[in-house]
Amino acid sequence: MGRRIPQDKRFVSDVQIIDIAEEGKGVAKHDDLVLFIEQAVPGDVADVELLRKKKNFAEGRLVALKETSKYRVDPFCPHFGVCGGCKWQHMQYPAQLLFKQQYVENALKRLGKVDVSSIEPILASAETEYYRNKLEFTFSNKRWLTSVDEEVKPDDLNALGFHVPGRFDKILDIDHCFLQQDPSNAIRNAVRSFALAEGISFYDLRAHEGILRNLIIRTSSTGEVMVIVVFAYPEEGQVDLLMNYINAQFPTLASLLYIINQKRNDTIFDQDIHTFSGRDFIYEEMEGLKFKVGAKSFYQTNSAQAYELYKITRDFAGLTGNELVYDLYTGAGTIANFVARNAKKVVGVEYVPSAIEDAKINSQINGIGNTSFYAGDMKDVLTLDFVREHGRPDVVITDPPRAGMHADVVNRILEMEAEKVVYVSCNAATQARDLALLQEKYQVERIKPVDMFPHTQHVENVVLLKLKRES
Repeated sequence: MGRRIPQDKRFVSDVQIIDIAEEGKGVAKHDDLVLFIEQAVPGDVADVELLRKKKNFAEGRLVALKETSKYRVDPFCPHFGVCGGCKWQHMQYPAQLLFKQQYVENALKRLGKVDVSSIEPILASAETEYYRNKLEFTFSNKRWLTSVDEEVKPDDLNALGFHVPGRFDKILDIDHCFLQQDPSNAIRNAVRSFALAEGISFYDLRAHEGILRNLIIRTSSTGEVMVIVVFAYPEEGQVDLLMNYINAQFPTLASLLYIINQKRNDTIFDQDIHTFSGRDFIYEEMEGLKFKVGAKSFYQTNSAQAYELYKITRDFAGLTGNELVYDLYTGAGTIANFVARNAKKVVGVEYVPSAIEDAKINSQINGIGNTSFYAGDMKDVLTLDFVREHGRPDVVITDPPRAGMHADVVNRILEMEAEKVVYVSCNAATQARDLALLQEKYQVERIKPVDMFPHTQHVENVVLLKLKRES
């Protein structure tokens, strides 16, 4: 908790916003304090109310704009500022790219002591709206009320939408979301209206009771759509009632599934999936390859930009057809299968067993015979015995989670001495930490940021490392 700010020091005038932080807040300085200010854009001059203060920084909110940044634009979504997503909608897209590029450069230089002279311009996303292929909405009987809401009756607090930041039990009711293409909005709004008309209760996130819990919609570049309805405590006939309605209203769905989840958390990976109609998966396609995507499958949520990311990864690897490639944190084997036609053999390793099964299936349906996949904790699987059995790799591709690689995995990569390492990361800070260790034997040759998520602070980064030669 931050310290209480005296009333006479709570308001600060003419604050100049000089930067933007990783979490998307504007950055300013005042009286030796760094200020983090919601919805502020570099170049703004504003009056600010300080909300929380810690030792060297404080958090605040805009009270009045005195001067408007050249980067500022009007947000296009009416939910902006309340919904937890798309926090950079008030900033021009070219400016978003500028600050993401700066963030990657600063993280690699400051945390990894990396020479960033080889960095290339960030790759923009061709689509900045409706680019996500997966969204998860939450049902709640405790709707977050905004300033535009009229007086609301106690029995009119149901919502289907997104969590309000900092409030696990409050859901913002979403009318139109600009993140996922049609028919996503139509499905969500139809399900909400039908449930309300039929008196099907929305979940109580505090008491853990109620019938409707989550709605997950997946779309694909092939045009296929999957809908998953998550129930908590349905009464007799209610599952069939709602699922039949969805099936009738949206007859072209490729996959209509449901789950009964009575746990305290929303995760579905340990839950049984029931197929109501269609298949239990949809197909994604990339460069003629098909990828089977189920309810629990991991697939990059920006399909078009994922293709660009994988092409960069393959280009950095520089495969000739003779290489043994290790694909670490392979997930559903998307990168492994994508580069397999250019390699002699690809060995994929992933922690999640179900993802490895997906990876194997994706190889089978594409007739790819030069891949093999193994499940287990990376630091436990990638041992010297594993390398002896499968061979020392010529190229290592690694795409770890946000936490980066375990120190044991970094050490194993150093021991294997592959000619090239291609490091794909969604967190430049942890990537920089790992690069600092890898530079013991490797030289950074190329750096390429990729924007996967417009209007957010998130950015992917691809780094090519080459083994140093003894002089």
